[in-house]
Amino acid sequence: MSFEKLLSENKIEKVEKNEFKLESVNKDLEFAEKGLETSNYDRVMAVVYEGVLKAGNKLMNFLGYRAIGKEHHKNMFEFLRKIEINQNLVRYFDNIRKKRNDFVYRDIEIILKEEAKEIIEKAKEFVQEIRTFVQENRTDGNEQFSRGNDKIKLKGDGK
Repeated sequence: MSFEKLLSENKIEKVEKNEFKLESVNKDLEFAEKGLETSNYDRVMAVVYEGVLKAGNKLMNFLGYRAIGKEHHKNMFEFLRKIEINQNLVRYFDNIRKKRNDFVYRDIEIILKEEAKEIIEKAKEFVQEIRTFVQENRTDGNEQFSRGNDKIKLKGDGK
């Protein structure tokens, strides 16, 4: 299994690998937690989603790829389905992507406080999954990564 299909469908492209840092993601999650004090739980969801999107994009950049096209958010989740991270969380945040679209583009508010709390907690889990994936796939101490698919833990590889 590789990323060739996503590349050939112009859903992702190869880019120069970037250093993996999550400071801005952590700030988004902290901001979202403070947002629970308001009653704007859909905005909390949107901020958390943006943090998850950043984390996914940073992972892709670390691996030497980026999502492209009109549906680049959706394409990022399609990429994440190909690597060995918690697929339940990938599906969960792909569904949050759809809820966020309803909120941002259709002005539909549907998130309650308890769900907003759950989204934050699951985002923390998801970010930790991504951190763990990066740590397991580093080839040396300076965060360089070999793009060879034999080194990436793809879903179904059994590595």
